Amino acid sequence: MGTGGKKMREGGEKAVRKPFSLAAKFHAHWAAYARAAPRRFRWASLLAGAAFASPQSALAQASACAEFNGEARPGALLWARLPAAAGAAWLGEERLKISPEGVVVFGFGRNETGAVEFRVTARSESGGRDAGDAGSESGGRDAGDANSERNASDANSESHKSGAICRTLLTIAPRDYPVSRVEGVPQRTVAPGPEHLARIRRERELVRAAKAASRPEAEFADGFQWPLLGRISGVYGSVRYYNGKAGRPHYGVDVARPEGTPVAAPAPGTVTLAEPDLFYSGGTVIIDHGSEVSSSFLHLSAVAVAAGQRVRPGDIIGEVGATGRATGPHLDWRMTWRNRRIDPQLLVPPMPSP
Repeated sequence: MGTGGKKMREGGEKAVRKPFSLAAKFHAHWAAYARAAPRRFRWASLLAGAAFASPQSALAQASACAEFNGEARPGALLWARLPAAAGAAWLGEERLKISPEGVVVFGFGRNETGAVEFRVTARSESGGRDAGDAGSESGGRDAGDANSERNASDANSESHKSGAICRTLLTIAPRDYPVSRVEGVPQRTVAPGPEHLARIRRERELVRAAKAASRPEAEFADGFQWPLLGRISGVYGSVRYYNGKAGRPHYGVDVARPEGTPVAAPAPGTVTLAEPDLFYSGGTVIIDHGSEVSSSFLHLSAVAVAAGQRVRPGDIIGEVGATGRATGPHLDWRMTWRNRRIDPQLLVPPMPSP
């Protein structure tokens, strides 16, 4: 928030969108084998090979299960289309949802670093639930039941670890974030008085509910586009000071444009919130892109959509403004997967030069 005016000072950051390469040579070998072998023996053969191979070669074999869009790093969103035989997927101990079309999605927050294992388990022989799919309403894939447990029970945890037929070790390197100082924002948004607290709590619940409402389909699987073009005036992850007071990190990418500039949907989805005047973010629109991924558009001067409305890439959803905690007209575009804040700039091409 608050990075549209000239009083903003912040280092830029180059956007990088690089596919995660996963043992392409073995992938081709595995694909040829999979076409030739009966399905009931494919997963057993892969698992048997992993059991007798070295850890390094076992991971290389297992990585053929999925090729991710995106790179493992703080703020990243990754997704992959899984084989038809996949029954459940895990990121460490966290259960992932598989969309009806077979896409698995996960992301990393601003401060997440280190190594984490991505695993896939197969469907049971009967085509129904396996030990790692107890939360599904029906056999086979997890269709995204909102009531399913995100973390496995002890019994299921041991089962999915021992029964994993696809493993990929992801290493998340730390990122450096700049410091930014924003002067001239409305003081009431820096240190809100008691008269504003009830409104702030109420609006936070509205936003939380809007982000929780998600369709099971991964509607964004074809990628994202910039909601508008312009000068990047603020980047994801930066350490913020408002009127000299330390605030929370900035979780979006700011694009400075004149007030009234149209803002477009960056990917298909459903509008889950359309509010003209929230305390911190002013005019705000939230779009659910499916598979627990959402986009938020802040500081709008006008809102052009309504909750429940379906949008396609390029549809106008509002206009740039300086509402809420802002010093000048700009768009603050933010993204979320579950409770992780995602960096939108990692999902789009570099901003074209003016």
